[in-house]
Amino acid sequence: MTRDEELHEHDRGLSHDLPTLLSRRRALGLLGGTGLAVVLAGCGVTDDGSAGGSASAGSAGASTASAGTAIPEETAGPYPGDGSNGINVLTESGIVRSDITRSFGSASGVATGVPLTIRLKVLDTSSGSGALPGAAVYLWHCDRDGRYSLYSEGVTQENYLRGVQETGGDGTVTFTSIFPASYSGRWPHVHFEVYPSLEAATTASGKLRTSKMALPEAACRQVYATDGYRQSLQNMAQTSLDTDMVFSDGYSLQLGTVTGSVGDGMTATLNVPV
Repeated sequence: MTRDEELHEHDRGLSHDLPTLLSRRRALGLLGGTGLAVVLAGCGVTDDGSAGGSASAGSAGASTASAGTAIPEETAGPYPGDGSNGINVLTESGIVRSDITRSFGSASGVATGVPLTIRLKVLDTSSGSGALPGAAVYLWHCDRDGRYSLYSEGVTQENYLRGVQETGGDGTVTFTSIFPASYSGRWPHVHFEVYPSLEAATTASGKLRTSKMALPEAACRQVYATDGYRQSLQNMAQTSLDTDMVFSDGYSLQLGTVTGSVGDGMTATLNVPV
């Protein structure tokens, strides 16, 4: 399969994601359109208009959720690496790590790009959306060229931009990564799965939630104006959050907050109620 075909096949297309999307729309309909209409505090970024400018989005910890409102369930896409589509990286020694820019084990590749710290705070909707310590998050995303390690042509032997972290006492996990590309047909995003414990994550069992974080447009434009990301700027122009196959039915709980700058590195944050 060529790289273009891989990118076109990503997330298996609308026919594969349609059941999930319809399920979310039914939920919205049953709730009168208000059940998931939780406003994302401070979503997006404010910038000074230059590629090296700073980005500010108010308080960290992007979304706010009322008790009982979980982040939408999404498909993992065709490149999860969790055993659901061939390869299972979760059972490999070295997957539990915070810095996911490098491959581990026998692989030696390094993902380059604008530095991005990803901070997710897992919340327990069964207990008033308080912090959920002792859970685990498996996170993965594409590289600067829109490729997914383990699957995409040229990086099938790499496992960078994949990692697992256990939530601390405040429910937070932090990953050191790079800003992902925008590839044809999809809005820039980060995949993640939440597990009840580190043991569950590293045995790929008992998953609580699969979802995605969307990245705000202003931050994407800052990054994609830099060397190495030029194709992303063209790809992003072909879609929007409102037309994306996953986020088009609502993204208030999935749109991250991004702060920082291209020169100093950026930080993306999101609350993840499960």
